[in-house]
Amino acid sequence: MKKLRNEKGAAAVEFALVVPILLLLLLGIVEFGRVYNAQMQLTAAARDGARVMSINAVPAQAASDARAAVIASASALHPDVTATQVAVSVSPSSTTVCMPGSTATVTVNYPLQFLSGLFGSSITLTGKGVMQCSA
Repeated sequence: MKKLRNEKGAAAVEFALVVPILLLLLLGIVEFGRVYNAQMQLTAAARDGARVMSINAVPAQAASDARAAVIASASALHPDVTATQVAVSVSPSSTTVCMPGSTATVTVNYPLQFLSGLFGSSITLTGKGVMQCSA
């Protein structure tokens, strides 16, 4: 039977080889979670904006109220969503107010910064909400 070679430090070398892969995997999970959370918040905020616009009793204020609802609903995002990132439209496009039978659409574009530079610097997420006008 052969003598076993001295294997002192083998575990440390194996650990050093595996740790970067595990850290990269962990970082990917964290980044994916952040992106998924931000996407869900944007979609919910856009839906809230579309709902506010579709039931607004004052057509002249519907778009500004929808933008305010989006900004309030997406308040957990950092940096905050601004009014310039919110697009409000009514379909058919021949109308500018949300009349019964038309559709209110709110779209929010948000640049999300990654925590690390491994996956790029940022990604632009889009949340969209569409509702039938009832007011």
